[in-house]
Amino acid sequence: MSLTATAKAGPRPSRGGPGPDDGRAAALRRTWRKASPYAYIAPFFTLFLAFGLFPLLYTAFVSLYRVELQTSGEMEWRGIANYTALFTDEYFWTSLRNTFTIGVLSTVPQLAMALGLAHLLNYKLRGRTFIRTAILLPYATSVAAATLVFAQLFGRDFGLINYVIGLVGFDPVDWQTGTVASQIAVSSIVIWRWTGYNALIYLAGMQSIPHELYEAAEMDGASRWRQFLHVTLPGLRPTIVFTVIISTIGATQLFGEPLLFEGSISGGISHQYQTLGLYMYEQGWGFFHLGRAAAIAWVMFVLIVVLVGVNALLVRRRAAKEAGR
Repeated sequence: MSLTATAKAGPRPSRGGPGPDDGRAAALRRTWRKASPYAYIAPFFTLFLAFGLFPLLYTAFVSLYRVELQTSGEMEWRGIANYTALFTDEYFWTSLRNTFTIGVLSTVPQLAMALGLAHLLNYKLRGRTFIRTAILLPYATSVAAATLVFAQLFGRDFGLINYVIGLVGFDPVDWQTGTVASQIAVSSIVIWRWTGYNALIYLAGMQSIPHELYEAAEMDGASRWRQFLHVTLPGLRPTIVFTVIISTIGATQLFGEPLLFEGSISGGISHQYQTLGLYMYEQGWGFFHLGRAAAIAWVMFVLIVVLVGVNALLVRRRAAKEAGR
């Protein structure tokens, strides 16, 4: 080839390695691969730090001071005095006892009824989709609306519940004054709102159990009741533990239902259905003791952690015992 043809063809492309621009682009891609997971979860942790962790730590800080709502900028160091005053207050122990009894009265029937509903819905029934939607309606209903309706139903003079009781020959019950009666009334609101929600959770757990286990049990001559005891319940154990823990947390934080049942932050005339949530609200926004209210919040937090830990420990021991058989 002549020199003229070579000159017209122009310079030949380089056969060396990639240029500096290619190296920088590859380095940027590697850096993005490493950093992208953190970038994706950064919004969640930013919101958690701002609205979760910081308020929690600041509440612990405030609980060590005397802070009044009217003069919230003035803080007087008290150490653990807020906690000691709390543990010597009879109304704290009353609210703690009420929280426990209302929690038991609402959680045990609620989960039992939810398990029964889920077991029925697990069979082929007509209108299953409609029934599943219908049992979720109480959960979608506003707490305020549901509580106000139940307050009318449990009215002493003109309530529907007392009217039905009177038809069978019993005297009317003062649902808002009696200790046991008021706690049953408040618990019934919780049961009505959350039974359908837990039923759908149980139904999802039942549908994840392999159908072959039921076929094998049926071939062995097991009735439906024995299939429920020996196939359904063991397969639902993780789901049951989950609902128990969630219901325990919800019962400890119960606030809207007892507040709106009579409209009193004291939980009745003699604090007969005042929960820890109501007691905290009364101290903070009724008596303006923000430091003591912060101490109550931290006591509730520790109580929830202890209850969840006890549940987890019982589950582990049960699992270890069954594995050793």
